Amino acid sequence: MSERLKPMIIGKNDRELHLLPGMANRHGLIAGATGTGKTVTLQVIAENFSRNGIPVFMTDVKGDLSGISQPGTEHPKISERIERMELSDHAFEGYPVAFWDIFGEQGHPVRTTISEMGPLLLSRLLNLNETQSGTLTLVFKIADDNGLLLLDMKDIRSMLQYVGDNDDTFSTEYGRVSKASIGAIQRSLLTLESEGGDRLFGEPAINIDDLLQVDENGYGIINILSSTKLINSPKIYATFLLWLLSELFEQLPEVGDPEKPKCAFFFDEAHLLFEDAPKALEDKIEQVVRLIRSKGVGVYFISQNPMDIPEDILGQLGNRVQHALRAFTPKDQKAVKAAAQTFRANPDLDVEKAITELGVGEALVSFLDEKGSPGVVERALIAPPRSQIGPIDQDIRQRTIEQSIHFGHYEESIDRESAYEMLKSKAEGATPPAEQEEEREKPAQRGRKKDSLVETVMKSAVRSMGSSLGRQIVRGVLGSLLGGRR
Repeated sequence: MSERLKPMIIGKNDRELHLLPGMANRHGLIAGATGTGKTVTLQVIAENFSRNGIPVFMTDVKGDLSGISQPGTEHPKISERIERMELSDHAFEGYPVAFWDIFGEQGHPVRTTISEMGPLLLSRLLNLNETQSGTLTLVFKIADDNGLLLLDMKDIRSMLQYVGDNDDTFSTEYGRVSKASIGAIQRSLLTLESEGGDRLFGEPAINIDDLLQVDENGYGIINILSSTKLINSPKIYATFLLWLLSELFEQLPEVGDPEKPKCAFFFDEAHLLFEDAPKALEDKIEQVVRLIRSKGVGVYFISQNPMDIPEDILGQLGNRVQHALRAFTPKDQKAVKAAAQTFRANPDLDVEKAITELGVGEALVSFLDEKGSPGVVERALIAPPRSQIGPIDQDIRQRTIEQSIHFGHYEESIDRESAYEMLKSKAEGATPPAEQEEEREKPAQRGRKKDSLVETVMKSAVRSMGSSLGRQIVRGVLGSLLGGRR
């Protein structure tokens, strides 16, 4: 292990149980019933990542993870745990944090664009059936072929109306356009808007690099997405996280097996990612989880029960912390038995019995060893966090937001020319604003080189191609399932 990497002690029994930095990109699972200590375990793992210069992205569903930004304080239970585990180097400290919020209330606004989301994830977000999803994919294709950028909700609404009004024209080249599906999609957009989903789309879109920062002390920034309000719209919550994971996959280079991850990504309430997900999407998620480790990204799922995770994905989660499960009903007992069978057996431990007996702050732990093999499951105490347990005051949160290097960049949305403006100009028979600007600039071209369309689009963070290359708006890896391409 490199000298600059600090041991990541997560738990202890008669020996220390370490999560190895070199194996941290092999993914992980934190499971257990409500109130058994999952959030504290998540906090401890995130602290260890940060101390090793590994940026973290996590969701704060219950609103109590903001305390990680402040040093912890003396408490009898904490002191007892430190003494019992003989943690001589335990020191209270806060960690560098960036707060984010799709609604822009508890952190920097987080946005993407309709184009970047792509038809597959947008279909799931809108709860479309197969026929409606096919129509939406066709609408994206028409937008691509006509160089119409889909950035926000008014762009996709305008595009749907345009395609519906000209269905005879488009049916000749693209196949039958279903007006019924167009209407259904428009109604779903209204529902999404009523849930606040329109706040997710627009510019400036989130720059993935802003989630991969370290501070001046070499600590990884812990990015916390406020989700107490977002979780009330589970489809938006799950779809946004899947999009973000796919963007990491698309944008990060291959690194093989690094000595530590480039970043760690935590999915809380992981069962929401797979509820009502079509098999095609579930397969694509499995593919991304399997391949993203080579990009240096460790993905950690947090859920009440391991059985919430599809088997093909569960099999890829090498680092596991299992807190207590209840066994009050036959269904509960079946879940306990299934959870016990996911571990590498320990002849000295009745895993199935232990799962129901674990106290708060206790867990069954199995981490990968240096060769990538799962360790035998062990019962252990989880180390206490060094930062504050529980939320911070609103004034401290606001001060942290305003002192962030991101403050001022994402706070104000911008609305540049895109499908809505171009289609409106076309309908009115006017010259589109971009063409007017180009005409005005022609006499001055000797003095200054005007940005090309490609340069303009790249600068605006919507990764699209110029007209000479077909002006195909790119898709994330999840969008590629339905014909998009990088």
